[in-house]
Amino acid sequence: MRTIADKIETIISQYPLIQYAFCATSELVFSEKVRHICETECERYGKSWSCPPGVGEVEECRKRCQDYDRVLLYTTQAEVTDSSIFSEALASRTSHEEITREMLKEFREAGISCFALSGDSCQICSKCAYPDSCRHPDMAIPCIESYGILVVDLTEKYQIDFYTDMHTVTWFGLIFYREKDRE
Repeated sequence: MRTIADKIETIISQYPLIQYAFCATSELVFSEKVRHICETECERYGKSWSCPPGVGEVEECRKRCQDYDRVLLYTTQAEVTDSSIFSEALASRTSHEEITREMLKEFREAGISCFALSGDSCQICSKCAYPDSCRHPDMAIPCIESYGILVVDLTEKYQIDFYTDMHTVTWFGLIFYREKDRE
């Protein structure tokens, strides 16, 4: 009998993931300090359902994540002409987001209960409806940092490289799932 992880490996083998690791959700570190960066440095703070405060308090986010016992940590990379140009680096996330959505779709079609967090705030709509109701709640993918997750801790533990140079941007994603679905 195939495990959920086996099913996931079959699915993700079809995608251009650079590295990945299967982790326990209990290994994630949540911190209000990450949120402080969102609040002080991100232009989307308070303007998107995928960013604070729209995603809820860090404790709510932690509980939402811990409703799933496992998490797939993965990376994709994008080539850019100059990664120091913030707008170009940010625009390169589109393929990562498409990969994440496609993998989620396949996970769900395989009967895997899951949800995802990604490397930046949702970009489905050109302008988020926030604070009005989200137009695509089934497709929206919140930002990892918006949940207060210190993804660097997990990448170090599992030796996932954070490789970025002048022409390459690395994007991270997390897909939460249950090793055994609830009865």
